[in-house]
Amino acid sequence: MTADGTTTPFDAIAAAYDEDDFHQVIAERLVTDIPTTGGLVVDVATGTGHAAFAALQHLRPQRIVAVDLSPAMIASAAAKAESLDPSGVIDWRVADAVPAPVADGTADVVLCASSLHFLGMAAFTDWLRILRPGGVLAYSLPSPETFNPSPTFAALIPRDLALPPTPSAAIHLTEAAGFTQASATELKTTTDRPRSVFLVHAKAPGR
Repeated sequence: MTADGTTTPFDAIAAAYDEDDFHQVIAERLVTDIPTTGGLVVDVATGTGHAAFAALQHLRPQRIVAVDLSPAMIASAAAKAESLDPSGVIDWRVADAVPAPVADGTADVVLCASSLHFLGMAAFTDWLRILRPGGVLAYSLPSPETFNPSPTFAALIPRDLALPPTPSAAIHLTEAAGFTQASATELKTTTDRPRSVFLVHAKAPGR
């Protein structure tokens, strides 16, 4: 269900979302190469909070704002936070991911794990809005080679963002959207369900 009471497919999968360990692997890999920050981390389309919890452990920020459209996803994340975030550093919000409910130029880091393909190119513009100059962006995108969504989720994917087939294409996509110093690596599963994603890191223009 969304903030206005509308049910979404993401609510339906919230209870079983953590059964897929690949979400956790992606989140951990996204944050481990980011320098420790004492400021604000924004986790866009947080789902059940994998990237937010990884940021809490590795980046030690003063504050994390974790946003998702799905109340069921946020409820699952908040339940885990009772043990994983006893100090309440993470602010869980049911809201649209784009635009994120964050003031202009206030974020030191923006994370988006396993969700950009549902947000489209507008996400890049919003991330440039909320990041301070020189702030860090870290996101993942699935490779078109292994991405095979169900019809329900395929219908939710914006058509303005073509999935990059290679790390270099992911870098080009990011820099064309206005970011600098982009890098990308490929992460693959070794399970019976082959999957491949690109982990992208970049900086907002500025200092």
